[in-house]
Amino acid sequence: MHRRTLLAAALTGTLVTPAPASGTARAADPGPSVTRTGTTTLDSRAIFFVSYDGLVNNNAFQKNGLLTYKGHQYAAWYTADRNAVVGRRALGAGTWSTVKVGHTLRYDDSHNVISMGVSRVDGRLHLNMDSHSDGFTYVKSVAGLMDDPGGLSWTASRFGAPRSTLDGLTLTSQFTYPQFVATPEGRLQLSYRVAVSGNGRNALAEYDGTRWTALGEWSSSTGTYTSAHGSSTARNMYLHGIDYDRNGRLHSFFTWREQNGAVMCAGGGITNHDTGYVYSDDRGRTWRNSAGTVVGTTGGSDKVSVNDAGLVVDPLGPDHSLMNQESQFTDSAGRPHAIISYVPGRFGQCTTDYVSDRTRNGRAFHLRRNASGTWQKTEIPVPLGSSQRTRLILDRYDNAYAVFPFGRIAGASAASGYTDWRILFDGSGLSAFGEVVIDETRVAQDGVLSFMYQEKSTGTTPSALHVADFRLPA
Repeated sequence: MHRRTLLAAALTGTLVTPAPASGTARAADPGPSVTRTGTTTLDSRAIFFVSYDGLVNNNAFQKNGLLTYKGHQYAAWYTADRNAVVGRRALGAGTWSTVKVGHTLRYDDSHNVISMGVSRVDGRLHLNMDSHSDGFTYVKSVAGLMDDPGGLSWTASRFGAPRSTLDGLTLTSQFTYPQFVATPEGRLQLSYRVAVSGNGRNALAEYDGTRWTALGEWSSSTGTYTSAHGSSTARNMYLHGIDYDRNGRLHSFFTWREQNGAVMCAGGGITNHDTGYVYSDDRGRTWRNSAGTVVGTTGGSDKVSVNDAGLVVDPLGPDHSLMNQESQFTDSAGRPHAIISYVPGRFGQCTTDYVSDRTRNGRAFHLRRNASGTWQKTEIPVPLGSSQRTRLILDRYDNAYAVFPFGRIAGASAASGYTDWRILFDGSGLSAFGEVVIDETRVAQDGVLSFMYQEKSTGTTPSALHVADFRLPA
């Protein structure tokens, strides 16, 4: 048996209709709505190749591939000739200024995304790119570039030379999934995976405006997981995100992926199982489960493990093609929300083809912790029609929006307890390939939902890369 607390009592079905809870929404608050205000083109010929069912310019786990800071929006991508480019525009502007940052994509691997981050302490833009279980490329701007976009020109001279370390700090020879996250004090942290899929650990580094420091690993790949079919002794924790709320708490939902396929009912599926949750109140140094019990220490001997109690907030075995690295957000009260997706049991208890089963029968679910501390889950009544990921944001009224593959947008109101999910935009006219990259930072700044998407193509024929903007309730 595993030493885990499965909160099944709070999750008795795939659709939970909660009673109204205080603090969710006022009756007068508007419900969710989107008004499309425009689309701009970043690149009419961005690089296109399909790898791991995705695109290198539009992988949903690409945290901050699109971001907003001090009235300007920034985007990063690879051009048809493989150059890494960063674009900048004033919010609402129809054109982008672009610069090449001196790096070219090495492999046709959709994992090798570009992620951006801003260190508020010194006004620099940071980029980490082109890695999948190997080395990475790091570039940072001059100090103050992000603080004075009107006064400092957008030119290649504003960026330093590409490096294979963080200013001399070597992290690991097997690096994947860079995610920058700004601390409340304005420092910048980098989340990443050490080692490989099915046998890896999560780690953190931190930039204080002067230098980078490795904080260390905080999740474990060891321990024994046993399903109804077999056991596995190695795995990795896939994060749905890593985000600070307005009160300074660091949140992370996750799934586990087992190394040993013996845990599955059949080949062709995927070994992902269970949705877990941890948080940190000391800037990622110590990790706690949802009950507040310490379950791991970054850089210490006790790391978050599959055998720790109280991690799982939505139990699910490895026979339902559960997606890894989906999405999360926090509401105005600091409560965590997530989107997870899988093939529900009503379509069978054993998926045998991960892509086709998810495309045919996959559904997304909104999982959240309510004001009373109970975990609740609601099925979003929109068939995925895709094997890929859905993104989540909340507006100023805590209404929830799920951005599905192909740019479809569904919404649910806080006032209903998130039970009234409906399609708000069906993706018409986008011709989007699949996953989109959300600007998680813009919503709070001017009430606009922006996402980056790439048009469908074939083979390796380049296609247009765009940013679509939707006004949310004011």
